[in-house]
Amino acid sequence: MVETHEVVIVGAGFAGVSAAKELASHGVDVLLVDKNNYHQFQPLIYQVATAQIANRDVARPLRAIFRRDRSVKVTTAEVTKIDAGTRTVTTSDGLEFRGRILVIATGAEVNFFGIPGADEHAFPLYSLDDAARLRSRLLGALDAADRDRRYVEKGALNVVIVGGGATGVETAGAVAESMREVVPAYLSKEVAASGKVYLVDMLPDILMPFSEKSRKYAAERLRAAGVELKLGVSVTEVRKDGVLLKDGTFIPSRTVVWAGGLKARGLLGDSGLPQGKGGRIDVGPELTVPGFEGVYALGDSANITDAKGQKLPQLGSVAQQSGKWVARNILADLRGGRREPFVYRDKGIMAMIGRGAAIAELGSKHQHFAGPLAFLAWLGVHVALMSGVRERIGAVVSWFWDYGTRRRPQIVVDRPDAYRIDWSEPEQGGKQEQKKQQRARASA
Repeated sequence: MVETHEVVIVGAGFAGVSAAKELASHGVDVLLVDKNNYHQFQPLIYQVATAQIANRDVARPLRAIFRRDRSVKVTTAEVTKIDAGTRTVTTSDGLEFRGRILVIATGAEVNFFGIPGADEHAFPLYSLDDAARLRSRLLGALDAADRDRRYVEKGALNVVIVGGGATGVETAGAVAESMREVVPAYLSKEVAASGKVYLVDMLPDILMPFSEKSRKYAAERLRAAGVELKLGVSVTEVRKDGVLLKDGTFIPSRTVVWAGGLKARGLLGDSGLPQGKGGRIDVGPELTVPGFEGVYALGDSANITDAKGQKLPQLGSVAQQSGKWVARNILADLRGGRREPFVYRDKGIMAMIGRGAAIAELGSKHQHFAGPLAFLAWLGVHVALMSGVRERIGAVVSWFWDYGTRRRPQIVVDRPDAYRIDWSEPEQGGKQEQKKQQRARASA
């Protein structure tokens, strides 16, 4: 039996929730399907991983979001099949849902680009579960180094972040700050001082969407915080004991954070929908899918272009705005009106580097700000964008506690599998690379 609705939305990220909220304000019958029963605030996931804020500060139950919207039904299920021709989706437990309109907002998944060992040994940072695993691994490495200094030589306190985009830069800054400001409050200063943070990217610079001025400021602040930038060199292999770079460098580490890129979820590959860059769905100006009547795609599931035909970045602001725009076009579909081409309002881009340090390029002209002013602006903007009052208060309290006391009550192990580290002998290739580098240093 197929359950039918006026609109079926697959995915409860920024795009899906924005679309559902807008449709709910007009009383449209909406089914919102997601494998999680909560909406996560993606920009702060890295702060959950570094124990700056708690899980509950970035995750809000979907039914709480729509508790006053009686026309929206929330279903927690994993969609395993999309039939765009009939606008029907099938879940892992065999249920089928069909809409007069189908909205695909399934988000993205980590792209390892086929790098050997990355899928097995690296820690992606895209979901709340990813953040919990990384937080537990960071704590496991610290505890191991504290109980036995021999683990330090095996890279226990080395953290390698792959990817020089906003997620990678913000994570590197947060981890380095933790090593410098927070860890000494829990472990000895000697142990904390032996930790090293590496940021690796195949591109010659970090934060490529930002201006040269912003990139230069961010790089200087990261280096001042103790982050070693390895730019213009790619990762060729991720091992359980470290990372091998294309130039032959081997970095021993048991914590490799993968912030190297995203791609559309594999679910879209079997849908028959037109896919372009990153496996995302190529959409028309109105965010419809060409050749499939009544089907829209948005957010990280779609390749969306601006009025000049330039592809828009995978940002939360693009997802939110596309969600609201799709809702208005759907209302036009249901009421016999006319759709309008999507117009994106560029409000700028921001990135946090650490306590009192951030960069912001605001407005359509991307006016540059850096330092404490940008730091305060970053905090304010992110508080404003969060969906719930409790979540906003929780984040503010956590930030006040973190930046004021330099202690983190959120440091708990909730993923024992990630906390436990295999300290057995490194793989043969890794041992050879380490010996080669040791000989080079000795002869220098």
